[in-house]
Amino acid sequence: MAQHPLREIQHAVLTDNLDALASLPVPESYRGVTVHADETEMFAGLPTRDKDPREALHVDEVPTPELGPGEALVAVMASAINYNTVWTSIFEPLPTFAFLRRYGRLSPLAKRHDLPYHVVGSDLAGVVLRTGPGVHTWRPGQEVVAHCLSVELEGPDGHNDTMLDSEQRIWGFETNFGGLAELALVKANQLMPKPTHLTWEEAACPGLVNSTAYRQLVSRNGADLKQGDVVLIWGASGGLGSYATQYALNGGAIPVCVVSSPEKAEICRRMGAELVIDRVAEGYRFWKDEHTQDPKEWQRFGARIRELTGGEDPDIVFEHPGRETFGASVYAARKGGTVVTCASTSGYLHQYDNRYLWMNLKRIIGSHFANYRESWEANRLVAKGHVHPTLSRAYPLTETGQAALDVHRNAHQGKVGVLCLAPEEGLGVRDRELRDRHHAAINRFRGA
Repeated sequence: MAQHPLREIQHAVLTDNLDALASLPVPESYRGVTVHADETEMFAGLPTRDKDPREALHVDEVPTPELGPGEALVAVMASAINYNTVWTSIFEPLPTFAFLRRYGRLSPLAKRHDLPYHVVGSDLAGVVLRTGPGVHTWRPGQEVVAHCLSVELEGPDGHNDTMLDSEQRIWGFETNFGGLAELALVKANQLMPKPTHLTWEEAACPGLVNSTAYRQLVSRNGADLKQGDVVLIWGASGGLGSYATQYALNGGAIPVCVVSSPEKAEICRRMGAELVIDRVAEGYRFWKDEHTQDPKEWQRFGARIRELTGGEDPDIVFEHPGRETFGASVYAARKGGTVVTCASTSGYLHQYDNRYLWMNLKRIIGSHFANYRESWEANRLVAKGHVHPTLSRAYPLTETGQAALDVHRNAHQGKVGVLCLAPEEGLGVRDRELRDRHHAAINRFRGA
């Protein structure tokens, strides 16, 4: 009996017979993690915290999409969970099918994405299986990771910074055929070389969060970090914060890491951070109730930061929790300082006292993912062993719902990975010498 084409592809990758991939047939279907358009009301009336991703995320056999010009079909060995997958799975702030419908109206080719199911996921590590017309840089058999910026670049706006393209989207969130699957469809300009010293699951984890942190903190499009800057980092052991902490330390800055447990504080110290605030242990409550913030808590928090830094306020606040912390962030930033925000995981409607902003000449900068250049630079630093993956645990594809629940409930450290075509952890390493040099750093989040 003939093998399923996906098993042949998997075997070729696992046996390092990558040259054979170009001649193997493309599967007619594959397994992908999906949400369904007819289930978008399943959590109606429930508080956000009670919505369970395990109920909404399905592992379905789905048809392989048509490969278009400038695109690549990738055999996915591993992927990872991001907050956008959590949001997709609980249908907040709105179901992603509205994104797919809008994209589908763009062109006959984009219409492929407008389906009653959405294959999700914005990270991958895998092997190029096929490329479409007009792709010259990438070929079948190359080991790759993908960043999640999807752009059309048919208008002028994106040609200085592709994040400003009028048709900019996040792959696997605002487009279909994402990375939590055995196959994925990407634009060829999303591809980057897989770091050779990492396993599949390790290589899959940095993409979205590493690139986001790079633009937000290091790039001129973000905070433009310099040596000596005091950087307040919320959630410093989490998916985003763990990379922000590494960039602050690598750039000669002084991170002040805010975490929510002694275990998370210890991880920050393992990364090399010395100044850590356990916000739970120290009892910070920035809201008196659902509608009223407590400026005295901002003041207590600011005093604690100055105690740790020897009297200095943060030059940069690395913001992503949003509603819960934003008032404190604006207050805590130094005069002339910068609050740079890329997300709102605790709520999108921010409130802050504008007097602290305008009278102290502070700035708020919005930062969303990263352009191809920024993503390439961030991946290059991983490939050289200067920035390390923060993988704490990996689940099989069939348990993606549980992986998403971990992230939804903040019951994780760093990043949570998902094995797709990789049958087990630990595969895909090419450069053992580089790995051995950085073994401790690569594994410092494991089991946390």
